[in-house]
Amino acid sequence: MIDLTDKVFLITGANRGIGLRCAEALHARGARLSLGVRDRKSLDGFHDRQGSDRIHIGQYIAEDWASHAAWVDDTVARFGRIDGLINNAGISLDVTLRNADEASLDRIWAVNCKAPLNMIRLALPHLEASGAGRVVNVASMSGKRVRNDNVAYNMSKFAVVALSHATRRIGWDKGVRVTALCPSFVRTDMTQGATKIAAADMTDPADLAELVATIVSLPNTASVAELLVNCRLEDMV
Repeated sequence: MIDLTDKVFLITGANRGIGLRCAEALHARGARLSLGVRDRKSLDGFHDRQGSDRIHIGQYIAEDWASHAAWVDDTVARFGRIDGLINNAGISLDVTLRNADEASLDRIWAVNCKAPLNMIRLALPHLEASGAGRVVNVASMSGKRVRNDNVAYNMSKFAVVALSHATRRIGWDKGVRVTALCPSFVRTDMTQGATKIAAADMTDPADLAELVATIVSLPNTASVAELLVNCRLEDMV
């Protein structure tokens, strides 16, 4: 296993849900964190609780590529390196084949697909320089099968899985390892309105964070390409 002490991780959407739990898990293992959020003040409490000089908070606006570049540059200026990227930020909009509008399609594509691609593009030289760079793209079981009418969300998560495999191929020879994390229902703000499953039966984001911490600690010879995480029986696995 790789010692994460002083390794530097970027995490998008780090102020709540899966992103926040990943920040907590990695910080507990000694990593240095650069946390990307739309509103920096939303992470004041986390910074205060951790009381650590191993935390940098940057502005990450998924639709604004200039904010991505500034955040990456600030991270390198602060810590001198980047060893890992967790693309966690994402949205779900109600878009079906019979009820689709271009603005919603453009937004979900910008946040769920284009932004992770750009973050990888910007971080890749630093990840390659690390020799053991790690990328975790939070996709979804909706990127592996289709069980509802939300076509835009399904399409975007299938694309994230494809992006993950493309990045694995490109970065492999320089030690970059990439995982598409594909959970089913997770107990977060996004699933508050879900009616198919009770909140108590959903995956706890803290458990996903433990899986992420394990994945990024694995050596280059034990790469996990996809990790499917179920809270209920799935016919396709």
